[in-house]
Amino acid sequence: MKKFLRVFLLFMLFLASAALMAADKVYTIATDTTFAPFEFENDKGELVGIDMDLFKAIAADQGITYKIDVVGFSAALTALESGQADGVIAGMSITEPRRAKYDFSEPYFNGTLALAVKTDSTIKSYEDLKGKTAAAKLGTTGCTFAESIATKYGFTVVQFEDSTSMYQDVLNGNTAACFEDYPVIGYEVSRGMALKMPITDEIPTPNGFAVLKGKNPELLKKFNDGLKNIKANGTYQKILDSYIAK
Repeated sequence: MKKFLRVFLLFMLFLASAALMAADKVYTIATDTTFAPFEFENDKGELVGIDMDLFKAIAADQGITYKIDVVGFSAALTALESGQADGVIAGMSITEPRRAKYDFSEPYFNGTLALAVKTDSTIKSYEDLKGKTAAAKLGTTGCTFAESIATKYGFTVVQFEDSTSMYQDVLNGNTAACFEDYPVIGYEVSRGMALKMPITDEIPTPNGFAVLKGKNPELLKKFNDGLKNIKANGTYQKILDSYIAK
């Protein structure tokens, strides 16, 4: 009987220690650098955006302690795969190839892919890109899509590490167009960037929070539970409305 009690007490001590460790866990969440309206720096140098505000609200709802690691989209995925990050939230599209490597949350935003060109450009279709060069961001759905149709429409794809550099290349006339998530590029256009979007409804791009496949299931569950709660109490819609005009 004494032996049973000793084993039972040790087991309970183990559970208590595990619970304490879980409570003290600080999750590292990797994100992009500039991908407005999902993540970007405001005039005060603060990291804001749909992703940042949503995760903050979900963390508050679920009691998640976390730190944000701003590294860029491609580097964020590398950090996740190497174990340097527990999760990624970066306007990341949920795709079947990515599902093979990552576990995704329920979609927290549904968008589409857009083609953007300078306001004085005569490009109206993919056929008009023949013989030209188009820009895309490394590791994104836009880049994958651009490369998948490049041969068919006779254009070349050049890759960039961040959206800002990609947009500037189009504005400078070095590339004829860029492939980007909408409303990411739509947000920039609404703020006065001299680009227009002849195509805005190419392939659905639902965005999700990602963890490495088979890792951090508790974090993924908390995200989904928190997302459900903030949708129910109106916080979710308030966040979206603050960044995307109706």
